[in-house]
Amino acid sequence: MAQDYVWYQGLPFPAVHFNSEVIKAVHEELMLKDEDIITVTYPKSDEQTGTQLGTHWLIEVRSLIHTKGDPKWIRSVTSFNRSPWVETTCESQIIKDRKEGPLLISSHLPIQLFPKSFFTSKAKVIYVIRNPKDVLISAYYFWGFTNLAKKPESLQQYFEWFVPPAMPYGSWFDHIRGWMSIREKENMLILSYEQMKKDPKSMIEKICQFLGKALEPGELDLVLENSSFQAMKENKMSNLSHVPEELIPTSIKLIWKGIIGDWKNHFTPVQAQAFEETFREKMAGLPPELFPWD
Repeated sequence: MAQDYVWYQGLPFPAVHFNSEVIKAVHEELMLKDEDIITVTYPKSDEQTGTQLGTHWLIEVRSLIHTKGDPKWIRSVTSFNRSPWVETTCESQIIKDRKEGPLLISSHLPIQLFPKSFFTSKAKVIYVIRNPKDVLISAYYFWGFTNLAKKPESLQQYFEWFVPPAMPYGSWFDHIRGWMSIREKENMLILSYEQMKKDPKSMIEKICQFLGKALEPGELDLVLENSSFQAMKENKMSNLSHVPEELIPTSIKLIWKGIIGDWKNHFTPVQAQAFEETFREKMAGLPPELFPWD
Protein backbone atom coordinates (compact mmCIF):
# COMPACT_ATOMS: atom_id res chain seq x y z
CA MET A 1 0.00 0.00 0.00
CA ALA A 2 1.40 3.36 -1.03
CA GLN A 3 1.98 5.69 1.90
CA ASP A 4 4.25 8.34 0.46
CA TYR A 5 5.19 10.10 -2.75
CA VAL A 6 7.87 10.27 -5.40
CA TRP A 7 9.21 13.84 -5.57
CA TYR A 8 10.55 15.80 -8.53
CA GLN A 9 11.36 19.53 -8.50
CA GLY A 10 9.40 20.03 -5.31
CA LEU A 11 6.20 18.32 -6.50
CA PRO A 12 4.82 14.98 -5.26
CA PHE A 13 3.74 12.14 -7.54
CA PRO A 14 2.06 8.81 -6.74
CA ALA A 15 4.53 6.26 -5.40
CA VAL A 16 3.25 3.51 -7.72
CA HIS A 17 4.56 3.43 -11.33
CA PHE A 18 6.41 6.73 -10.93
CA ASN A 19 10.13 7.41 -10.74
CA SER A 20 11.84 10.78 -10.40
CA GLU A 21 14.51 9.86 -12.95
CA VAL A 22 11.85 8.92 -15.50
CA ILE A 23 9.95 12.17 -14.92
CA LYS A 24 13.22 14.09 -15.36
CA ALA A 25 14.01 12.26 -18.60
CA VAL A 26 10.49 12.91 -19.92
CA HIS A 27 10.78 16.57 -19.02
CA GLU A 28 14.23 17.16 -20.47
CA GLU A 29 14.75 14.59 -23.21
CA LEU A 30 11.51 13.13 -24.59
CA MET A 31 10.99 14.25 -28.17
CA LEU A 32 7.38 14.88 -29.09
CA LYS A 33 6.44 14.93 -32.76
CA ASP A 34 4.37 17.50 -34.62
CA GLU A 35 1.70 14.88 -35.22
CA ASP A 36 1.26 13.96 -31.54
CA ILE A 37 -2.01 14.67 -29.75
CA ILE A 38 -1.87 15.01 -25.97
CA THR A 39 -4.75 15.22 -23.51
CA VAL A 40 -3.70 17.07 -20.35
CA THR A 41 -5.70 17.41 -17.14
CA TYR A 42 -5.15 18.05 -13.48
CA PRO A 43 -5.96 14.77 -11.67
CA LYS A 44 -9.70 14.24 -11.22
CA SER A 45 -10.57 17.28 -13.34
CA ASP A 46 -12.50 14.78 -15.38
CA GLU A 47 -13.83 12.22 -12.94
CA GLN A 48 -16.16 11.58 -10.01
CA THR A 49 -14.68 8.77 -7.90
CA GLY A 50 -14.54 5.90 -10.39
CA THR A 51 -15.82 7.60 -13.52
CA GLN A 52 -13.46 8.10 -16.45
CA LEU A 53 -15.67 10.49 -18.38
CA GLY A 54 -12.98 13.09 -18.95
CA THR A 55 -9.46 11.91 -19.79
CA HIS A 56 -10.60 8.39 -20.64
CA TRP A 57 -13.60 9.71 -22.54
CA LEU A 58 -11.22 11.79 -24.63
CA ILE A 59 -8.98 8.78 -25.16
CA GLU A 60 -12.01 6.89 -26.41
CA VAL A 61 -13.15 9.78 -28.62
CA ARG A 62 -9.69 10.37 -30.10
CA SER A 63 -9.31 6.63 -30.75
CA LEU A 64 -12.69 6.49 -32.48
CA ILE A 65 -12.01 9.62 -34.53
CA HIS A 66 -8.85 7.88 -35.72
CA THR A 67 -10.86 4.80 -36.80
CA LYS A 68 -13.86 6.84 -38.06
CA GLY A 69 -16.11 5.31 -35.43
CA ASP A 70 -15.04 1.67 -35.86
CA PRO A 71 -14.86 0.21 -32.31
CA LYS A 72 -12.51 -2.71 -33.06
CA TRP A 73 -9.41 -0.89 -31.76
CA ILE A 74 -10.97 0.35 -28.53
CA ARG A 75 -12.33 -3.14 -27.81
CA SER A 76 -9.02 -4.92 -28.33
CA VAL A 77 -6.38 -2.54 -26.88
CA THR A 78 -6.42 -0.99 -23.40
CA SER A 79 -6.83 2.75 -23.08
CA PHE A 80 -3.38 2.92 -21.46
CA ASN A 81 -1.78 1.42 -24.56
CA ARG A 82 -3.84 3.49 -26.99
CA SER A 83 -2.92 6.69 -25.18
CA PRO A 84 0.02 6.06 -22.81
CA TRP A 85 0.69 8.41 -19.92
CA VAL A 86 3.83 10.35 -20.63
CA GLU A 87 5.07 10.53 -17.02
CA THR A 88 4.56 6.94 -15.82
CA THR A 89 7.45 4.51 -15.76
CA CYS A 90 6.04 1.82 -18.07
CA GLU A 91 4.00 3.93 -20.45
CA SER A 92 6.64 6.59 -21.06
CA GLN A 93 8.75 3.78 -22.52
CA ILE A 94 5.97 3.05 -25.05
CA ILE A 95 6.24 6.65 -26.25
CA LYS A 96 10.04 6.55 -26.30
CA ASP A 97 10.16 3.25 -28.24
CA ARG A 98 7.72 4.16 -30.97
CA LYS A 99 9.02 3.83 -34.49
CA GLU A 100 6.80 6.08 -36.58
CA GLY A 101 3.51 7.89 -36.91
CA PRO A 102 1.48 10.19 -34.66
CA LEU A 103 0.68 9.11 -31.13
CA LEU A 104 -2.19 9.67 -28.74
CA ILE A 105 -0.76 10.64 -25.35
CA SER A 106 -2.18 11.48 -21.92
CA SER A 107 -0.68 13.46 -19.05
CA HIS A 108 -1.37 15.19 -15.74
CA LEU A 109 1.94 17.07 -15.79
CA PRO A 110 2.02 20.78 -14.95
CA ILE A 111 3.36 22.94 -17.74
CA GLN A 112 6.79 23.49 -16.14
CA LEU A 113 7.47 19.72 -16.13
CA PHE A 114 5.98 18.95 -19.53
CA PRO A 115 8.39 17.69 -22.23
CA LYS A 116 10.42 20.70 -23.34
CA SER A 117 10.19 19.55 -26.93
CA PHE A 118 6.48 20.42 -26.98
CA PHE A 119 7.19 24.14 -26.97
CA THR A 120 9.08 24.01 -30.24
CA SER A 121 6.75 21.53 -31.94
CA LYS A 122 3.32 21.58 -33.51
CA ALA A 123 2.05 18.78 -31.27
CA LYS A 124 -1.51 19.49 -30.12
CA VAL A 125 -2.72 19.64 -26.52
CA ILE A 126 -6.34 19.26 -25.43
CA TYR A 127 -6.58 20.62 -21.89
CA VAL A 128 -9.62 19.77 -19.75
CA ILE A 129 -10.68 21.89 -16.77
CA ARG A 130 -13.36 21.31 -14.16
CA ASN A 131 -14.86 23.15 -11.19
CA PRO A 132 -12.07 22.76 -8.60
CA LYS A 133 -14.58 22.16 -5.80
CA ASP A 134 -15.78 19.04 -7.60
CA VAL A 135 -12.16 18.14 -8.38
CA LEU A 136 -11.38 18.27 -4.66
CA ILE A 137 -14.27 15.97 -3.73
CA SER A 138 -13.53 13.51 -6.54
CA ALA A 139 -9.83 13.39 -5.67
CA TYR A 140 -10.56 12.93 -1.97
CA TYR A 141 -12.57 9.79 -2.64
CA PHE A 142 -10.25 8.47 -5.35
CA TRP A 143 -7.03 8.72 -3.34
CA GLY A 144 -8.83 7.44 -0.27
CA PHE A 145 -10.20 4.33 -2.00
CA THR A 146 -7.14 3.41 -4.09
CA ASN A 147 -3.65 2.34 -3.09
CA LEU A 148 -1.75 4.66 -5.40
CA ALA A 149 -0.66 7.44 -3.05
CA LYS A 150 -0.92 8.73 0.49
CA LYS A 151 -4.49 8.59 1.78
CA PRO A 152 -6.19 11.59 3.42
CA GLU A 153 -7.55 10.86 6.88
CA SER A 154 -10.52 13.18 6.47
CA LEU A 155 -12.14 15.59 4.02
CA GLN A 156 -10.94 18.48 6.15
CA GLN A 157 -7.37 17.24 5.88
CA TYR A 158 -7.64 16.94 2.10
CA PHE A 159 -9.20 20.40 1.98
CA GLU A 160 -6.06 21.67 3.71
CA TRP A 161 -3.85 19.75 1.25
CA PHE A 162 -5.54 21.14 -1.83
CA VAL A 163 -3.97 24.60 -2.12
CA PRO A 164 -0.28 23.91 -1.36
CA PRO A 165 1.56 21.16 -3.27
CA ALA A 166 0.77 18.53 -0.64
CA MET A 167 -0.87 16.01 -2.97
CA PRO A 168 -0.09 14.35 -6.31
CA TYR A 169 0.92 16.87 -9.01
CA GLY A 170 0.78 19.86 -6.67
CA SER A 171 -1.71 22.72 -6.63
CA TRP A 172 -4.75 22.82 -8.95
CA PHE A 173 -4.41 26.61 -9.08
CA ASP A 174 -0.79 26.49 -10.24
CA HIS A 175 -1.62 23.78 -12.80
CA ILE A 176 -4.46 25.83 -14.30
CA ARG A 177 -2.56 29.12 -14.37
CA GLY A 178 0.40 27.45 -16.01
CA TRP A 179 -1.50 25.90 -18.89
CA MET A 180 -3.81 28.89 -19.29
CA SER A 181 -0.73 31.02 -19.97
CA ILE A 182 -0.50 29.48 -23.45
CA ARG A 183 -4.24 29.23 -24.12
CA GLU A 184 -3.99 31.42 -27.23
CA LYS A 185 -1.61 29.07 -29.06
CA GLU A 186 -3.03 27.47 -32.20
CA ASN A 187 -2.07 24.00 -31.00
CA MET A 188 -3.96 24.36 -27.71
CA LEU A 189 -7.64 23.52 -27.15
CA ILE A 190 -9.35 24.07 -23.80
CA LEU A 191 -12.48 22.09 -22.94
CA SER A 192 -14.49 21.98 -19.74
CA TYR A 193 -15.82 18.85 -18.06
CA GLU A 194 -19.15 20.60 -17.61
CA GLN A 195 -19.48 21.33 -21.34
CA MET A 196 -18.44 17.78 -22.20
CA LYS A 197 -21.23 16.36 -20.07
CA LYS A 198 -23.83 18.84 -21.30
CA ASP A 199 -23.25 18.41 -25.03
CA PRO A 200 -20.84 15.60 -25.97
CA LYS A 201 -21.69 15.74 -29.68
CA SER A 202 -20.68 19.39 -29.93
CA MET A 203 -17.49 18.62 -28.04
CA ILE A 204 -16.64 15.80 -30.48
CA GLU A 205 -17.25 18.16 -33.40
CA LYS A 206 -15.01 20.75 -31.75
CA ILE A 207 -12.26 18.18 -31.25
CA CYS A 208 -12.53 17.06 -34.90
CA GLN A 209 -12.19 20.65 -36.05
CA PHE A 210 -9.16 21.19 -33.81
CA LEU A 211 -7.50 18.02 -35.10
CA GLY A 212 -8.36 18.74 -38.72
CA LYS A 213 -10.34 15.49 -38.99
CA ALA A 214 -13.49 15.38 -41.12
CA LEU A 215 -16.11 12.77 -40.26
CA GLU A 216 -19.24 11.88 -42.20
CA PRO A 217 -22.49 12.25 -40.19
CA GLY A 218 -22.75 8.47 -39.79
CA GLU A 219 -19.14 8.25 -38.60
CA LEU A 220 -19.74 11.03 -36.08
CA ASP A 221 -22.75 9.12 -34.77
CA LEU A 222 -20.60 6.00 -34.37
CA VAL A 223 -18.00 7.96 -32.40
CA LEU A 224 -20.74 9.32 -30.13
CA GLU A 225 -22.37 5.89 -29.71
CA ASN A 226 -19.15 3.97 -29.00
CA SER A 227 -17.82 6.57 -26.56
CA SER A 228 -21.06 6.76 -24.58
CA PHE A 229 -21.21 6.11 -20.86
CA GLN A 230 -22.83 2.72 -21.38
CA ALA A 231 -20.40 1.65 -24.11
CA MET A 232 -17.37 2.54 -22.01
CA LYS A 233 -18.82 0.83 -18.95
CA GLU A 234 -19.16 -2.42 -20.92
CA ASN A 235 -15.77 -2.18 -22.65
CA LYS A 236 -13.16 -4.13 -20.67
CA MET A 237 -10.40 -2.20 -22.43
CA SER A 238 -11.75 1.07 -21.04
CA ASN A 239 -13.41 0.33 -17.68
CA LEU A 240 -10.18 -0.34 -15.72
CA SER A 241 -11.15 -3.97 -15.02
CA HIS A 242 -7.62 -4.97 -16.07
CA VAL A 243 -5.95 -2.84 -13.35
CA PRO A 244 -4.64 -4.99 -10.44
CA GLU A 245 -7.00 -5.28 -7.49
CA GLU A 246 -4.29 -4.24 -5.04
CA LEU A 247 -4.05 -0.83 -6.74
CA ILE A 248 -7.67 -0.07 -7.59
CA PRO A 249 -10.32 -2.23 -5.89
CA THR A 250 -13.02 -3.70 -8.11
CA SER A 251 -15.63 -1.69 -6.23
CA ILE A 252 -14.46 1.56 -7.85
CA LYS A 253 -13.25 0.31 -11.25
CA LEU A 254 -16.62 0.66 -12.90
CA ILE A 255 -17.20 3.85 -14.86
CA TRP A 256 -19.76 5.98 -13.03
CA LYS A 257 -21.36 9.21 -14.15
CA GLY A 258 -19.62 12.24 -12.71
CA ILE A 259 -21.79 14.58 -10.70
CA ILE A 260 -21.59 18.28 -11.45
CA GLY A 261 -21.93 20.32 -8.27
CA ASP A 262 -21.48 17.37 -5.89
CA TRP A 263 -19.23 19.59 -3.77
CA LYS A 264 -22.42 21.16 -2.38
CA ASN A 265 -23.16 17.86 -0.63
CA HIS A 266 -19.78 17.89 1.13
CA PHE A 267 -18.48 21.43 1.75
CA THR A 268 -19.44 23.22 4.93
CA PRO A 269 -20.41 26.91 4.55
CA VAL A 270 -17.07 27.85 6.10
CA GLN A 271 -15.16 25.67 3.63
CA ALA A 272 -17.13 27.04 0.68
CA GLN A 273 -16.41 30.64 1.67
CA ALA A 274 -12.72 29.93 2.28
CA PHE A 275 -12.42 28.18 -1.06
CA GLU A 276 -14.08 31.05 -2.93
CA GLU A 277 -11.68 33.52 -1.36
CA THR A 278 -8.71 31.36 -2.35
CA PHE A 279 -10.05 30.96 -5.89
CA ARG A 280 -10.45 34.70 -6.37
CA GLU A 281 -6.94 35.31 -5.07
CA LYS A 282 -5.24 32.55 -7.07
CA MET A 283 -7.13 33.12 -10.33
CA ALA A 284 -6.99 36.92 -10.28
CA GLY A 285 -6.36 38.36 -13.73
CA LEU A 286 -7.77 35.42 -15.70
CA PRO A 287 -11.00 36.03 -17.68
CA PRO A 288 -14.06 34.65 -15.82
CA GLU A 289 -15.35 33.06 -19.04
CA LEU A 290 -12.52 30.54 -18.81
CA PHE A 291 -14.36 28.96 -15.90
CA PRO A 292 -17.85 27.90 -17.16
CA TRP A 293 -19.38 26.69 -13.92
CA ASP A 294 -21.48 28.15 -11.13
